[in-house]
Amino acid sequence: QVQLVESGGGLVQPGGSLRLSCAASGSDFKIYAMAWYRQAPGKQRELVASITDTGTQAYTDSVKGRFTIFSENRMNTVYLQSKSPKPEDTAVYYCKATSSRGDFWGQGTQVTVPF
Repeated sequence: QVQLVESGGGLVQPGGSLRLSCAASGSDFKIYAMAWYRQAPGKQRELVASITDTGTQAYTDSVKGRFTIFSENRMNTVYLQSKSPKPEDTAVYYCKATSSRGDFWGQGTQVTVPF
């Protein structure tokens, strides 16, 4: 099993600074990729950004240029950062790990960007 714990959510002012972190723990696993998803009220969960163990990053169009995904500690910690969050970024954010033991999800962290 791989456990994922997210942190860093809360109320963020438009144009402020947002930084989410996701820490993976467990035993005998290797992470191949990490991703951030989000789900807004009444909407489906969507992929926001991803990063592989080779450093390849990908972003959904709505966050390109505003969000950055990066990892540390051999992919065991992944971050999602934004210096220009908008109200439409309000959602519950989840991290997902693709690992040698399968796929795992975090519990989610609420991000609210008011109008």
